[in-house]
Amino acid sequence: MIRTQRQRARHRWSLTARHVVLAAGAVIMVTPFVYMLSTSFQPQTFVLTTPPQLIPSDPTLANYAAVVSTENIARYFANSVFVTAVSTALSLLLSSMMAYAFARFHFAGRETIFRVLLLGLMIPAIMLIIPQFILAKQLGLLDSLAGLIVFYVAGTLALNTFLLRGFFESIPQELDDAMQMDGANAWTRYWRLALPLAKPGLATATIFTFLACWDEFAWALTIINNPEIRTLPVAIRLFAGSGNNAVQWGIVFAASVIAVVPVIIVFFVFQRYFVQGLTSGAIKG
Repeated sequence: MIRTQRQRARHRWSLTARHVVLAAGAVIMVTPFVYMLSTSFQPQTFVLTTPPQLIPSDPTLANYAAVVSTENIARYFANSVFVTAVSTALSLLLSSMMAYAFARFHFAGRETIFRVLLLGLMIPAIMLIIPQFILAKQLGLLDSLAGLIVFYVAGTLALNTFLLRGFFESIPQELDDAMQMDGANAWTRYWRLALPLAKPGLATATIFTFLACWDEFAWALTIINNPEIRTLPVAIRLFAGSGNNAVQWGIVFAASVIAVVPVIIVFFVFQRYFVQGLTSGAIKG
């Protein structure tokens, strides 16, 4: 009886400790976003006050009005939507086909090729920026949206293939064999069987790819010179200006809040499968 009470007390303490740690982690994660949201509603004179104000004393929409009235902001937003949507679609299509091939077909050097592909995950993207710039120059992709799309797709293939291979391998081989006996070729089995059953993995890959392409800044800043084809992260950087004293932080944070909205929408659309995707396909991969 005493032992049972001790176990219950230990369980309660353990549960309380976990809740405290999780709550602290949640506060740490959410605080920067709350501060950004709060600052976006504050007049410039109340920005960066000490101590910081999480609840604006004199809220205003002037920062959002200034962002919306900025010339070409709609074009920058549309450029980001186009580049991100096309890059995500192409990356998912190519990586899912590669993952299906690695999961279902046996060919010479399969595991070696897969491991070489995974090496791409271990190299920081910033280290590749000079070789990528030279390659883009030789291919005539500098200062174009195609130059962003090609390298965004290439940069996300490794992780997506790694995630999706685990999902395809978890699909019983018997289902493939049954469809093959009915005359289904490899494309039919991939399109009509594997993809529908790998929805959690596809949703997870969609979120990761969308975030990587939507937030990407360094490559876009490096190859884009034409103001007409700038993407939103580069435009937000221009709001900050060149000197700390001249930075309109309220406008910068208002633009950042607007830029976060599509990310939140994508997450809520695919969050139904997101946790399942992280806890199954990634581990199996």
